[in-house]
Amino acid sequence: MSKFSLLFMYDVVYDCDSLMIEKKIFSSAASIIKFFIFYFFILNVHAEDLNKKYHQDDNGILSIMYHRFNENKYPSTNIQMDIFKKHIEIINKNNLSFLNPINFDSIYKKTNKEKKILLTIDDAFLSFYEYAWPYLKELKIPFILFVSTEAVGKNGYMSWDQIIEIEKEDFAFIGNHSHSHEYLIDYNIDEFINDINKSVKIFNNKIGYNPIFFSYPFGEYSLEQKNYISKNFSFAFGQHSGVIDINKNKFELPRFPINEKYGDLNRFEFLSKLLPLQYKNINPEDKFLKNENNPPKIYIDFFKTQKNVKLINCFSNEGGNWQDANIKWVNERLYINIKEKFLPRRGRINCSLNDKEGWRWLGIQYIIN
Repeated sequence: MSKFSLLFMYDVVYDCDSLMIEKKIFSSAASIIKFFIFYFFILNVHAEDLNKKYHQDDNGILSIMYHRFNENKYPSTNIQMDIFKKHIEIINKNNLSFLNPINFDSIYKKTNKEKKILLTIDDAFLSFYEYAWPYLKELKIPFILFVSTEAVGKNGYMSWDQIIEIEKEDFAFIGNHSHSHEYLIDYNIDEFINDINKSVKIFNNKIGYNPIFFSYPFGEYSLEQKNYISKNFSFAFGQHSGVIDINKNKFELPRFPINEKYGDLNRFEFLSKLLPLQYKNINPEDKFLKNENNPPKIYIDFFKTQKNVKLINCFSNEGGNWQDANIKWVNERLYINIKEKFLPRRGRINCSLNDKEGWRWLGIQYIIN
């Protein structure tokens, strides 16, 4: 098996906790700016981009996700600070710039000839505050901290005072990561709405607003849940891999999870250079599979003007083992023929294209009932 094929196996989802995102209305100039941008987002949250176009020179936004820092007991969600600092060094060495979340909307809506890096941290663990926060603060590196409201102040988690301290900085944003951080995909829609509304109420009470960014716990969501999130937030992030571009659905934005096993420097160097694999649509839109629609009938619509797209390769973990996916082209539509059922809890497909500009990447995650 080639080194590149192994990278498909590296695309994992953490079973972890998650929390937080966005800004508050302080009397400072930065806070006033945040307020107007927040207001603008709310007014435009339902605006649809009906004219998707292919942008060959779009290098996109690479969003990467961390959780714990220097917590050796939890290797699946932990990163050592010395490795984290080397990740930052790789980003700087490659002349990549960090995206301040206050500019996310405007950057997302345009073709980015210069790739941007978006740092996200899920769950607001105390180890982030103790180890990573002083480093990020010193260098003023922007990030989003996703917070689950129920965990705040409990053993191993940050307090509201610590969250508010971070939130005051103009480069640090808080995101909503639900209230309970349970497997919300198992909730009926009323239970899901109650959980989200509870978090919104707490955020409004503690920091004065509900964040515009949302992160799905475990990266899991159904179409019904995504539709509710779209009515209450401006952007939502999953845990499927890929690079954000103007055509990505803003309520299922991809991120690359990083931990001890999948945070080695060679892999991170590779990830930092990935480009978006653009597409029009993926069917089925609902990523929550039940027995009757597993395996799903999958196809991806690409653009007629898209160059080299038929050189794409896809892998899937159907039947519980990573393997080459059976693919077929009909005009600009790529059919991915999954023959075996995806096994609980997650089905995954990763597609890549070695384009003349570099490697392009697309990941899809299904949740299995």
